[in-house]
Amino acid sequence: MDSNNILELLFRFILNLAVTVFVINYVYFRATGKRSYVFTYIMISTTVFFLCFLLGSIELQLGFALGLFAIFGIIRYRTDTIPIREMTYLFLVITISVINALTRGEVSFSEIAFTNTAFMATTWVMERVWMKRHLARRTIVYDRLDLIHPSKHQELIDDIETRTGMVVAKFSIGQIDLAKGYIKLIVFYKESVTPNILTDAEISERST
Repeated sequence: MDSNNILELLFRFILNLAVTVFVINYVYFRATGKRSYVFTYIMISTTVFFLCFLLGSIELQLGFALGLFAIFGIIRYRTDTIPIREMTYLFLVITISVINALTRGEVSFSEIAFTNTAFMATTWVMERVWMKRHLARRTIVYDRLDLIHPSKHQELIDDIETRTGMVVAKFSIGQIDLAKGYIKLIVFYKESVTPNILTDAEISERST
């Protein structure tokens, strides 16, 4: 590998690492607070980048890239269940790494820079703008059967907010057990206001 190739490798690696750190640390981590996936995403990005770049001279380009997606799609870290949101970030960092490592020849650096900027901007907008309006879902067991009457729904919402701290936008009534005196409510609340409350998907993830 001559000096030009080394400089190109260094430039592409710094670009890939900077984009990955921005997406994972400054967007994903700040939005979710999940530290456990940060190490995994950054190391997968680094591994995929070097793997693609160093094998890029072999005529495998498209097939090699698609093969990576197939492998991760089949494996999906079978030792643990990954929620769809985290799975999306996994494919995102793989895509960024593959693009930064394998796009050569007729693809200019300005096009690569624009693509990386588009990834960062889109991810930031989706997490910091669109997801701010997203309502999280939580199933709770509720013990006030007297408040399930339609005329008392606002009182029910006020009671849930007082007892849980959730800012409830709406709710749906699920199973009703008159004998035991409880009902199951599906509560939709503003996740950005109460980030310490786990959603149903996060509870399912931790219980597996």
